[in-house]
Amino acid sequence: MTASIQARLKLARDDFTLDVDLQLPGRGISALFGHSGSGKTSCLRCLAGLERAASAYIEVNGEVWEDSARGFFLAPHKRPVGYVFQEASLFPHLSVRGNLEFGWRRIAPEARKISQEQACQLLGIGHLLARKPATLSGGEAQRVGIARALLSSPRLLLMDEPLAALDSARKREILPYLERLHDELDIPLIYVSHAQDEVARLADHLVLLEQGQALASGPIAQTLARLDLSLAQGEDAGVVLEGVVVGHDPHYGLFDLRLPGGDGQLLRIAHRDLHVGSTLRLKVQARDVSLALAADAPSSILNRLPVRVRECRPADNPAHVLVSLEANGSALLARITRYSADQLGVQPGQQLWAQIKSVALLG
Repeated sequence: MTASIQARLKLARDDFTLDVDLQLPGRGISALFGHSGSGKTSCLRCLAGLERAASAYIEVNGEVWEDSARGFFLAPHKRPVGYVFQEASLFPHLSVRGNLEFGWRRIAPEARKISQEQACQLLGIGHLLARKPATLSGGEAQRVGIARALLSSPRLLLMDEPLAALDSARKREILPYLERLHDELDIPLIYVSHAQDEVARLADHLVLLEQGQALASGPIAQTLARLDLSLAQGEDAGVVLEGVVVGHDPHYGLFDLRLPGGDGQLLRIAHRDLHVGSTLRLKVQARDVSLALAADAPSSILNRLPVRVRECRPADNPAHVLVSLEANGSALLARITRYSADQLGVQPGQQLWAQIKSVALLG
């Protein structure tokens, strides 16, 4: 049976109604993305049992936690959930070690899925064990909070904007640890955020929420590329690409990244410290992709890919259009002027060349 998380929720308040039917992967990171008030935190609270929806069905990898049609509701303390809030909310009178042991001791030894040593190694907090929370930085405290949640041996990890209270330096500090959780643990994680760059870096699956409704839900690469969604508008619009490092040119400091597909499409990336064989995730901004009718003469733009036009729509600026492209199975977006689109005769099915001016290495 395929691992999955099902959540059908209807929750009505005076000024807000949550009505979603989510089918999420039972592995990896699923992101709930949307503006404040879109229903992200309400979804998490319902999953954790902290809020009871009038109509609900919740099933996590084959285990039913709630089914209002049968009058079944698994109490919050019986749900194997780890919950990480915006603030670490550590017990101030306990050391870091005491905070970690608080939940760990409440799990029967045979049910423990992760050791204290493993949690400390994953989050890089072994040197903090004797410290009190008041002496920790915001990033350190949040890493301790995540480790404490992991030590409750959850079958589902929920994170409600865990980086929102941190400055940009602390965010950069903690993001690699969240990536390690994704790579090294087999615990599904539902991650709430309104920051598109965070979601692009971490998530495998993306749910776009607006006013209590799920406007879209799907693999992140496909969802970010949809022109009918607000994600494609604005300066941050772009897509996520993943590939494998297959070569290195030490003279120019360039690495070759092979994209999915069988025709050997490569991107060349300027970087100092990558390893051949490693898998990388990139974000390509729509504003950094230009289009051409043919592979032109040499220029300063290193990366050019043959693409097929899937769709073209007006952008939020009337002078621009958004073009959805397919590069041998990988999705790209281009934001170009309406004038340029007319000069190229851009239309669905057309074969063009995408010229990628810049790529952002995520992680």
